[in-house]
Amino acid sequence: MSTNKAKIGVLLVNLGTPDSTKTSDVRKYLREFLMDGRVIDFPFIPRWMLVNLIIAPFRAPKSAGEYRKLWTDRGSPLLFHTQDLKDKLVKKLDPEKYLVSIAMRYQNPSIEKGMAELMKAKVKKIIVVPLFPQYASATNGSVMDKVMEIARGWQIIPEISLISNYVDHPLFLEAWAELGREAMQKHEYDRYLFSYHGLPERQIRKGSVEGYCQLGACCNKYGLKNQFCYRAQCFQTTRLVAEKLGLPEDKVVTCFQSRLGKDPWIKPYTEDMIKDLAKQGVKKVLVFSPAFVADCLETTVEVGEEYKEQFEELGGEHWELVPSLNSNDTWVDCVKDLVESRS
Repeated sequence: MSTNKAKIGVLLVNLGTPDSTKTSDVRKYLREFLMDGRVIDFPFIPRWMLVNLIIAPFRAPKSAGEYRKLWTDRGSPLLFHTQDLKDKLVKKLDPEKYLVSIAMRYQNPSIEKGMAELMKAKVKKIIVVPLFPQYASATNGSVMDKVMEIARGWQIIPEISLISNYVDHPLFLEAWAELGREAMQKHEYDRYLFSYHGLPERQIRKGSVEGYCQLGACCNKYGLKNQFCYRAQCFQTTRLVAEKLGLPEDKVVTCFQSRLGKDPWIKPYTEDMIKDLAKQGVKKVLVFSPAFVADCLETTVEVGEEYKEQFEELGGEHWELVPSLNSNDTWVDCVKDLVESRS
């Protein structure tokens, strides 16, 4: 294959999913996921003991039951939504110029397999698109780390472009606004809650530039010093989506879910926010989860079911979850633009 005919490889990377809802497969997934030093940033030995002696053995049976709630005939939603995204993207990209593969950071299909597929096709460049809009060391950083670890073992390394984040990409914001408008046509809401996956506070502080991060009002503005602060990026996403939807500032809240362990995580916590809203007499809430671009355990079960139940038990009347972007056409256009802008 001559150089001018070589294609550009595109690797779409999502978080990962167990191969099945069997407890053994869930335990295997949890072990790989949580043993990543960017996810649980402890030294290896205490991390190994925590994951293999406590978390994986005791959490796997419960997590397996939760995965069964969202598993479909097509398998894991996270996986098939990523596949659907790829299929739509392939139709929009020039087939003479691009070759697209998908991968999961943990389990299957692996990043090793995805990159090998692209290299077998003798691509001249690889564009890696982590499917996490806001940068965090535990997500985008981990994907980049793994990609470089794999490439390090190759004799020939092509140009590799790693996309860090796309918090303020107009099409990413418009895709969320489209879904929000659709939900808002059905009901009127008292509050609009944006719930993002949480992170330990220590991880935010590790990435703080010149001690700028105070885990508070510093996130009210998004600029040079906090452009890679995960918490600041989340607040920025909320502001920009709310602006597109014309939502009143006093009716919009940002919070963080999915805590693990006893260490302090970034606040406010979604569970606490639900209690506060109930105390205020709020009855109808529309919920967005813009840290996730595909429906998964954290959206469908945690936000869509568990938080809904908690809200209703406290007197709430209507809790509506806006679906993730999945293979929304505007979202596909966003990924297309991300790829073409790096070509």
